[in-house]
Amino acid sequence: MTHPAAFRSIIVGLLILAVCAGELVAQTGTFYNQRDDKYRVLGLKRAKEAYEVAKKDFERQQELFARGLIAQSELDRARGNFADAEVNFQQSLLAVLFEQQYVSITRAVKYQTADGTRHVRIRLENASGGTEEFRKLLNLEDKLFRTLQPDLISNVYISLLNNESAIISQPYEAKLDQLQYGHPRDIDFTILQDLDAVTVNMIYGNGTQRSMKIFLQKDVSVNRVMVQADQFSLEGELGSSAVFDLRLELFSKDQNTFTLATVNLPKQLLAVFKDPATSARLSQFRFTEATNTRKVALDVSLPDRPTDDVVMDKPVVFYVLVVPQSQAASLVSAGERTWTQREIEQLQVGFARLELVPRGKGRLLVRLAQLYHTIGASDQITFPVELVNEGTRRLDNVEIKVDLPPLWTKEITPAVTPRLEVSAEARSQIVVHPPAGISPGRYEIRLRTSGLSDNQPVNAEDKTMTIEVQGGSNMFMTVILIIVILGLVTGIVVFGIRLSRR
Repeated sequence: MTHPAAFRSIIVGLLILAVCAGELVAQTGTFYNQRDDKYRVLGLKRAKEAYEVAKKDFERQQELFARGLIAQSELDRARGNFADAEVNFQQSLLAVLFEQQYVSITRAVKYQTADGTRHVRIRLENASGGTEEFRKLLNLEDKLFRTLQPDLISNVYISLLNNESAIISQPYEAKLDQLQYGHPRDIDFTILQDLDAVTVNMIYGNGTQRSMKIFLQKDVSVNRVMVQADQFSLEGELGSSAVFDLRLELFSKDQNTFTLATVNLPKQLLAVFKDPATSARLSQFRFTEATNTRKVALDVSLPDRPTDDVVMDKPVVFYVLVVPQSQAASLVSAGERTWTQREIEQLQVGFARLELVPRGKGRLLVRLAQLYHTIGASDQITFPVELVNEGTRRLDNVEIKVDLPPLWTKEITPAVTPRLEVSAEARSQIVVHPPAGISPGRYEIRLRTSGLSDNQPVNAEDKTMTIEVQGGSNMFMTVILIIVILGLVTGIVVFGIRLSRR
């Protein structure tokens, strides 16, 4: 008969062999395969099997320990193996889940607020819905699967870039702490650069980065054309024109043909809409399916002189309207009236408030009676100069300067005219003295005239005068020459008389 102590030793030995076999199976189940990083689903299957083996082994060791059949160290070893297998399994599962994470952009709408600021509203969606089917496929434990939150994508960062990869969004980078499957989120950006297409840069999850260039949709709910002026306020000189560069952007799906019009513009100002590329005049235009933005130039001509409605240095405020063709007739019939901005807003049409500041500028004209003079060697020349302001603003400090040949002298009275009003005339006198012993010949004198108009320099056209200096005459030779000429004439007459008598 077998001794009870010996029988107990045999039983313990068999249990130890079973534990060792379990450890060997667990170690074999967690054996690392370098292809698991490439084929993560297969690696997940391997880790799941190892996890289940380690879990069963740990549960079995707990029962044996509770019955006093194994020591605490054996239970701790089984618990460690189970913990390692669980961590490996969770890491493999997370690797697969992160690989399956995907954030999609389902909508990107560009719109404009009442203050003219441009915004972009982007809708993001967690497109990782396949994780639920993935759980069922691998028969994963629901509790463990839920603790990993596979339907959530954490730390989603979004920014908008232009073609040069510069951030044009405000805020520069927006963050979503979580993006849950089935619950899309909207992010609103103010765009610092008005573009029709932007690059959306996304970073999410464990560092996944995506960039895509998208064409922005337009908020068609406003049903109008937005008007934006590059320069809403310009200065124009009387007698010239000012050009406003306008950008028109369609936010409508019902209308595509529109009429351009101006209101509150004085009759003395002539406004013409033109195509910047061809300079063709525009009154109506149409958006096409290929483009919903276009540029228009507004050319405003100013009168030559100020009027009651066009006062110098006083801004003229007017509005540019982009009206659907169906409303154009009613607007033309009311075009003579003065519109307030509130009334224009009630029309529900696109408009822009512009202002034009008429400016004047002096124009200096110099008049001389003649530009050629003949004098003797000891003579002086005196000539008047008339100054005329042909511009639209007063001239100040009109100065005359004379460039003379060497050793010549001059006197200008007055040399500076303090004020010269519009259409006014002023007169100065210039006296020029040639030097003593000057040689006969032709000499040139240049007149330069300048002034200030609204603290801006104004120059008249330079005038060049030619002065011919003649040499001194010899009286004796002149008398002899006259006697010789008279003698010749007398001889010819006498000879002719005698010849006629014969």
